[in-house]
Amino acid sequence: MNSMTGYSYNEELGENYSVSVEIKSVNSRFLDLSINLPSFLGRLESKFKELITSKIQRGKIDIFIRIKENNAPVTISVDEKMAKSYFDAISKVANTIGQTEKDIPLSLIISQEGVLTSQKEIDIDYYWNLIFPIFEKAFTDYIADRKREGENLKNDLLFQLDKIQKASEIFSEWQPKMENAFRESILKKFNELLADKVDEQRVMTEVAALMVKYTINEEIVRLKSHINALTKEIEENPIPGKRIDFICQEMNREINTIGSKNQFIEIAQEVINAKDALENIREQSKNIE
Repeated sequence: MNSMTGYSYNEELGENYSVSVEIKSVNSRFLDLSINLPSFLGRLESKFKELITSKIQRGKIDIFIRIKENNAPVTISVDEKMAKSYFDAISKVANTIGQTEKDIPLSLIISQEGVLTSQKEIDIDYYWNLIFPIFEKAFTDYIADRKREGENLKNDLLFQLDKIQKASEIFSEWQPKMENAFRESILKKFNELLADKVDEQRVMTEVAALMVKYTINEEIVRLKSHINALTKEIEENPIPGKRIDFICQEMNREINTIGSKNQFIEIAQEVINAKDALENIREQSKNIE
């Protein structure tokens, strides 16, 4: 089990360069991946995406890859026609105000847009080989961070699920007591009204009618089935987040029905405990991949 939240950072400083990789993620219903690369390395984005999607299923992930270089090879190009056009135009302005071409500094011409252009010499394989080991270390640490947090979530889910399991056992213990309680209550009322003329068959009929209305046996059976299913998902499914949420919805329905049919204080308290534990599970499931 993995958490959807995680963080890692790795960097390397060379003689003429520095490379850093930062990875962080938060919860998301689906995989939402953003890779921030220097613009000249855009062709590498698909490679990084392929690596990430092979290991990650859900989460909003932001990856920042930064490169700083000293003495990087750069090609400078001169647009001679544009330089001449700027010079001619600026010369006219100079003549208009009584100055000559000699008064026009060279720096004014070359600072104009488009006169000089620089282009970084890009060897894409060189940059891939430079970045990948740093990225790989950061990604490995990130996966480990998600797994560590996932184990903490798993332990808490099982702890909360155990509370619901104990509540279901108490529901089962009180289920047979319900019939006796109904029988005693009805018998008492009949005795108050009819004294020694109570019809036992009538009592049993009334008890049966109440049991049909208030029995919680079916809900207990389904709740225990959901508990087993949820336990299996937590223990065996590496990406159980969506399944946990679905099973929790089914469990919530059974617990609510038990609560609405309940006639005993003891069961009411366990309904509260079970709903509290279930809400904790549902909240934690939002963090699970």
